[in-house]
Amino acid sequence: MTARIFDRIRAIDTDTHITEPPDVWTARVSTQRWGDAVPHVRKHEGRDIWFIRDETVGAPGFTTMAGFDGSPPDGPMGYDDIPKSSYDAKERLAHMDAEGIYAQILYPNVGGFGSAGFLKLREPELMLECVRAYNDFLVDWCSADPNRLLPAAAMPFWDVQACVAEVQRAVAKGHRTVLACSQPQAWGQPPIGHRHWDPFFAAAQEAGVPISFHIGGGDLSDLFVDSAGLGIRANFARASSMVFMQNVTCIADLIFGGVCHRFPELDFVSVESGVGWIPSYLEAADWQFVNSQTRKEHPEYDLLPSEYFRRQIYGCFWFEESGMRDAVGHLPDNVMWETDFPHPTCQHPGLRGGLTQHPADYAEKAFAGVDEATVEKVLWSTAARLYQVR
Repeated sequence: MTARIFDRIRAIDTDTHITEPPDVWTARVSTQRWGDAVPHVRKHEGRDIWFIRDETVGAPGFTTMAGFDGSPPDGPMGYDDIPKSSYDAKERLAHMDAEGIYAQILYPNVGGFGSAGFLKLREPELMLECVRAYNDFLVDWCSADPNRLLPAAAMPFWDVQACVAEVQRAVAKGHRTVLACSQPQAWGQPPIGHRHWDPFFAAAQEAGVPISFHIGGGDLSDLFVDSAGLGIRANFARASSMVFMQNVTCIADLIFGGVCHRFPELDFVSVESGVGWIPSYLEAADWQFVNSQTRKEHPEYDLLPSEYFRRQIYGCFWFEESGMRDAVGHLPDNVMWETDFPHPTCQHPGLRGGLTQHPADYAEKAFAGVDEATVEKVLWSTAARLYQVR
């Protein structure tokens, strides 16, 4: 009998989240100086809630739903009701062992998937201090096993020179990737394809780490507003099935803005965006690139969009089957696996009647008929190279 995939191949989970413990910032940023502007947790109507001053900025129970029999707007009430593996490093490692997962990338919750949450702090000095405090905390958290717990650094995207400095500082401390804002124009900054960001890209290229664009790293205010009166659950499903489209825009900006051309040794990861759409988009991008005579304006672009993508852009999936198999058939070197643990949509069972499977069970089904060499790339070698996993 053939051994199961996770027994044959080490698996790197390229998108998980840390449920930040309550003292991430209060233990590292002066509350004597900044008072209740420092992010902190309070009880509100019986639920643990993150606050900045008197503004709510999240709740651990709404972002930690692995194993929970329910869906938004339902959720655990607080830290006492969620898996310890979401916020305790040793428990996370034990969870990974139980699921057969070798390593995980750790992305944030409270600061936002593109760090826009830090803007609510208002004071630039405090904003930067809280970004650095989070990055320092995450390295400390991952020190429980730094070859299996891989930190992703938040970036102060409102100040490109501060980004440069934080790339250098964070990577020196052990971060394996830097998390960029996919839609900075939503907060008054130039779009990601603008040369304004070249110092940031240069710093990441020199540091030898990929830049991650997590879905939801742009402005979600319109997407999740239920203006049509669909209802909370239907609207959440609608928005969640569309949120990856911001990453399509981001990838187009990187390619057509010349970022890939100017920084040929810099890798980009589209996180939690799925992969089934990628072959279709690249076919469209090549068609429009040629028929719009793009090289009349940019003769320096020596590759087609699909070729730039193949060279330095990657996508991640966690539930797709037919779409994933199509993507790996076209782009076997550009696809990686994830679970999104412990978010509501993650690949960890909880909801009775839901479609979620344990990761190892999903792998057996999803990779049926995919050759072993390709499965090894998707689960292990591509991510191991990008994130320098031994």
